[in-house]
Amino acid sequence: MPEKSFVIGVDYGTDSVRSVILDAQNGEEIASASFEYPRWKAGLFCNPEQNQFRQHPLDYIEGLEATIKECLHKAGSNVASQVKAISVDTTGSTPVAVNESGTPLALLPDFENNPNGMFVLWKDHTSIKEAAEINAHAPKFPVNYLQYVGGIYSSEWFWAKLLHILRVDPAVREACYSWVEHCDWIPFLLTGGNDVRNMKRGVCSAGHKALWAADFGGLPPNDFFSSLDPLLNGFTSRLFDETCTSDKSAGTLSEEWAERLGLSKNVVVGVGAFDAHMGAVGGQVEPYYLSKVMGTSTCDILIAPAGEVNGILVNGICGQVDGSVVPGMIGLEAGQSAFGDIYAWFRNILLWPLNNLRNSSIIDESTVEKLIKEQSDQIISELSSAASKLPINESDELSIDWLNGRRTPDANQEVKATITGLNLGTDAPRIFKSLVEASCFGAKAIVERFIEQGIPVKGLIGMGGVAKKSPYIMQTMADVMNMPIKIHKSEQTCATGAAMFAATAAGIYSNVQEAMSAMGQGFEKEYYPRKENVEIYEKRYLKYQKLGEFTEQLLKYK
Repeated sequence: MPEKSFVIGVDYGTDSVRSVILDAQNGEEIASASFEYPRWKAGLFCNPEQNQFRQHPLDYIEGLEATIKECLHKAGSNVASQVKAISVDTTGSTPVAVNESGTPLALLPDFENNPNGMFVLWKDHTSIKEAAEINAHAPKFPVNYLQYVGGIYSSEWFWAKLLHILRVDPAVREACYSWVEHCDWIPFLLTGGNDVRNMKRGVCSAGHKALWAADFGGLPPNDFFSSLDPLLNGFTSRLFDETCTSDKSAGTLSEEWAERLGLSKNVVVGVGAFDAHMGAVGGQVEPYYLSKVMGTSTCDILIAPAGEVNGILVNGICGQVDGSVVPGMIGLEAGQSAFGDIYAWFRNILLWPLNNLRNSSIIDESTVEKLIKEQSDQIISELSSAASKLPINESDELSIDWLNGRRTPDANQEVKATITGLNLGTDAPRIFKSLVEASCFGAKAIVERFIEQGIPVKGLIGMGGVAKKSPYIMQTMADVMNMPIKIHKSEQTCATGAAMFAATAAGIYSNVQEAMSAMGQGFEKEYYPRKENVEIYEKRYLKYQKLGEFTEQLLKYK
């Protein structure tokens, strides 16, 4: 290894992008920066009532340049010349329609304000109908093309979103040459790609969301899609046959991006992947430990040696793909469609009077704004403190966590959340307590599915903002799961994981395991289950399951 080598990890989240510069020798963070997407923050191109969540590619481009340049400024002038590689992770499935050059349509004048020419964010559920059609269509074929994605296709994924966009927007349909994941497009952008047919696609996004599998020889055949809808006829020929693991290079920085960032054209750009998958690496994932990246949603990642899986196909998860997390291991993904979003939703409910009753005769508008910010910043921690002091009883208020549908087990984005057991004594901390328990019960259902189908879960690894900032939620998680959960020290496990992949793609390490060992920062805390709570939560979990069954059944007759 050279005396000094630095790598950059870029993590595209739901609300912002974060970049870090790490010392490749020991993983020390040299600098970090974040950038909130301005168009997204303003609520542009989204319609929550219709489950439409779109992001403009300019938010991504501006954030990429701003955060890397800020990191380099903070790190000092001598660092830029020693940066060896950049790797990127993103949310997913977050695909976009592109032309033949690989340019997202929203970057063209005719589509700059058209949401259908923008990235369709992971939590966009406008394609529920299309996902249902894919699920009904798949059993007609002798090969089960859904076998590696848990047997159920989700509206959050690649093909459902593509079919929906092609159906609803003739102009986009005419201009769309190909369909590209965010995590594949950013490396293509950085390396100066100008022909989408040459874009390197990651096995992570392809295997977990796009039905690519080595056993199929790639994507399902054209007739699988053309018989689903003629709009898809021939589309696979404009996609990809081969995929790459994220320890591989996608190329080097283009002259344009080297100049924009102030870096060398020799900087290696790694193949991209989803945030949770790189986050699991940044959090030093171990075989059979469930790595939980907890943010607006959760993505749960487990790895297992291929020879030990022995043909097990876990039903109702978000896929299992060879090399999607750590090359040489099977990566299994699950998760919850809402986690931090549940607490944010409840916070916004409680803040409604402050946000909307602005005609105060007591305080001025400036003071109102300051009050809203103060309360918004404090409310979750205050609710957590109050909820932690409440006794836990079998008959307490009970909630179901499906505020944004259910990701796993058994994807169903049409289900809704429930809160029961309310009475005149129910207050905000009690409702918050039930929501926290529900999010932990949803996590328990995922662990049970893995165990039931032959994949052991030895322990939990917590990462992300919720894991770092919410001791009450993490202790409840340990109690509900009846297993310890250790919290990773890194503030930016996803960006750190991306940096580890960058170091590997640049040849600083021969494999990702070496990078994890050298650059990992370890764990800062571990929560252990409390026996007295475990017993009560076992009973409450049974009630959660029954309430979930009742809720799902009731929705069938809406």
